[in-house]
Amino acid sequence: MRGLAVSSLAPARAGADTRAGTAAGAVAAALLAAAAAPAAALARAHGRLFPFVPICLALGIGSYFALPRELSAGEWALATLAGALLLALAWRRPETWRPLALAGVLALAGLALAAARSHHVAAPVLERHYYGAIEGRIVVIDRSISDAQRLTLDQVVLERRSAARTPARVRVSLHGRQGFITPEIGMRVILTGHLSPPGGPVEPGGFEFRRLAWFDRLGAVGYTRTPVLALAPPEPGGVRQAITRLRMTISAAVQARMPGEPGAFAAAILTGDRSGIGRETLEHLRASNLAHLLAISGLHMGLLTGFVFAALRYGLALIPPLALRLPTKKIAAVLALGAAAFYLMLSGGNVATERAFTMVAVMLVAVLADRRAISLRSVAIAATLILLLRPEALTQAGFQMSFAATTALVAVFGLMREAPGRHRAPRWAQAALGLVICSTVAGLATAPVAAAHFNRLAEYGLVANLLSVPLMGSLVMPAAVIAAFLVPLGLAWLPLKAMEAGTRWILGVAEWVAGLDGAVVPIAQPPGWVLPLLALGALWLMLWPGRARWAGPLAMAAALTGWATADRPALLIADTGTLAGVMTPQGRALSKASGERFVARNWLEADGDMATPADANARPGMDGTGGTLRFDLSGTPVVHLTGRGATGRVATACDTADLVILGALHDGPAPAGCQVIDSGYLARSGALAIRSATGGGGLHITSAEARAGRRPWTNPAPAR
Repeated sequence: MRGLAVSSLAPARAGADTRAGTAAGAVAAALLAAAAAPAAALARAHGRLFPFVPICLALGIGSYFALPRELSAGEWALATLAGALLLALAWRRPETWRPLALAGVLALAGLALAAARSHHVAAPVLERHYYGAIEGRIVVIDRSISDAQRLTLDQVVLERRSAARTPARVRVSLHGRQGFITPEIGMRVILTGHLSPPGGPVEPGGFEFRRLAWFDRLGAVGYTRTPVLALAPPEPGGVRQAITRLRMTISAAVQARMPGEPGAFAAAILTGDRSGIGRETLEHLRASNLAHLLAISGLHMGLLTGFVFAALRYGLALIPPLALRLPTKKIAAVLALGAAAFYLMLSGGNVATERAFTMVAVMLVAVLADRRAISLRSVAIAATLILLLRPEALTQAGFQMSFAATTALVAVFGLMREAPGRHRAPRWAQAALGLVICSTVAGLATAPVAAAHFNRLAEYGLVANLLSVPLMGSLVMPAAVIAAFLVPLGLAWLPLKAMEAGTRWILGVAEWVAGLDGAVVPIAQPPGWVLPLLALGALWLMLWPGRARWAGPLAMAAALTGWATADRPALLIADTGTLAGVMTPQGRALSKASGERFVARNWLEADGDMATPADANARPGMDGTGGTLRFDLSGTPVVHLTGRGATGRVATACDTADLVILGALHDGPAPAGCQVIDSGYLARSGALAIRSATGGGGLHITSAEARAGRRPWTNPAPAR
């Protein structure tokens, strides 16, 4: 029986071993298939990976700007070694895995490129507040957010400061009695004013103006209430000065021919001179999502070069001897490229215009090379060139919105071009349908970027663009080109009349749309990771072939969910300590109605709140008067002390509060069990954001300086 039992168990055991072996084989096969899946996906995408070059560069550049500190020499050595190993892998390994290795190399190159650019533009930054004489040469004339005229100066001279400790450029807003001179680009001026270092974020994770100023080599900002006086006229020689004088002459001539806001708008789109545009007009353009018409960017450059290219090509085609013997398409492309270069020069060569010129130049060169002018490859080349030249552009709204719109438009029209003919609209309706598709696609692509950067959505922006952009392309820009050709004949006034009619229509549309109920929808500030994830998801959807592309919408959904569910800080404290804002069911309640308006407005906008600072101050949530305000923060009693004698009230406040915010310097130890945040603490930490700690364990405090990290723009090296 025992032997029978043993023999009867043997087949069962053999069957179990067989099943186990089969299962193990199946698992092994599944693992091998999973390991081979990326290689297979890369093989299927072969030939379509070039558009990922700027994406990989952008990942490295973005990583640099997200670092909490600069990399050490040892860390750079490791990064260099990693790049060399990846290059070796790309050279030696099978071709299917080569794109992954090259992607890593490009990301590391982007990291190094951003670091090199950051140190290349280094210039002295003012250490502390300065009041005294300021001398310099005017290089930019524009307007501040308060509609005051503003001058940016280079070749700066400050009292009692060596050249090595003087900022390369300073920016001064003009208040008080002015008008003693008419500022001109290149004029050397002198004034007495206040200067301060570029300010940090108004809250942790907020807009980092210091970084923008660092890459503009702007070492101080301030204002003057005394007259600006001329020391020397613009230098007569030099190409730069000649171009600047030409720009200002054209701007003045256009505004003389078209007085008022239409002329100021026309001067802005032709020469980049926005100094004549009023604050109310700017608000109307922003509320109607037409402010992009002011920036000489891809739209303007594309409309101008497109008109020149089409006019030249069809004009040459009307001359049979030339059309039959010459490559008229390439001739038109060369001359259109020259027109684009002249427009770049005329506009002052700002970053947005350089970006637009790069994109147009790539497309026109593609025409010369007998390649498709408008393709995702062309967009990728333009983005790569811009990131190589100005890696900091990645963090700017203009770059993000420009390439979001361009990439989406090229992808959508590419799909339409590949669609079967039976799904296409009749020829007579294609122009109108194309306009609607352009405005819709570009609006949808740029809306998240605009909402993240500006905390607002223009509810009727599509309507405003449909009513305005066609006129820009069919009347305003063509009239400008024709006027330029008719200047020598003295007939420029005729196309300028047509241009004036177009600009009046656009400004009228902006005013009408801005006045509609609900024209602007406030949007809360998203967490920092949301926009990159949203962009990567959208790019993956547009660029990756096969079913794997549907991972893109999943990433986009995750980003939008994170945006919608993100919470704002329960308490914000300004870096001066004189303003605090506590979140209530009615919105953020502010500690005062006036003063610190810039900070207060930015807090409310980031909350997605359209209330004015005065309205926010009237909300319930803070009790008290005479510079002593009390409120509760998740069970923690808080007192905010400001005004004369605030320091003497600290001990009394600590009797009933666990946290005291003091808008002055506290010269002594805090009472036991009471935390005092005074102006000295805030001078080191920057603005503070306070949230309830998870699990109900007190409060979690985040400082702006800790969030920003130790970077060249946050901790510039002292000048020698």
